[in-house]
Amino acid sequence: MSNIAEEIGKLLREKKVTLGAVESATGGLISHLITEIPGSSVYYKGSVTSYSNEIKIKVVGVKESTLEKYGAVSPQVAEEMAAGGRWLLNVDICIADTGIAGPTGATPDKPDGLFYIGLSNTLGTFSRQYVFKGMRQENKLSAANTALAWVKEYLESLYIGY
Repeated sequence: MSNIAEEIGKLLREKKVTLGAVESATGGLISHLITEIPGSSVYYKGSVTSYSNEIKIKVVGVKESTLEKYGAVSPQVAEEMAAGGRWLLNVDICIADTGIAGPTGATPDKPDGLFYIGLSNTLGTFSRQYVFKGMRQENKLSAANTALAWVKEYLESLYIGY
């Protein structure tokens, strides 16, 4: 079985683009998976683990009004994290996550396992919603792998002609 982080690394090198991450609920797991690949420093610039709202606002640039209106676990926050991270880390692509890994933190509207993944690139900033059904570690790993799968999907869609 191929390692998705290796596949992403190959695509990033081929397309000569850089990647960064802003993580909340995954707590640095996306960054860990990427940096397990030897030579990842060629395309991976770094990450911010913005677990608290304070760091989301002060470091990443999420608007306080967005957090107040939609909550930390929302597509709007995932998108602001990705866009802010793209600017802060000076990368071509930034992936971000926010979610409720569980087993605490759920509300009637936001269940355990709810994640929003944000992706920002030169074409814009987007988000996707997922609900994972595992325990805490499983949900974090599912979110990290899903984020990496989206990066791979985006990279495969890029055509860079010479």
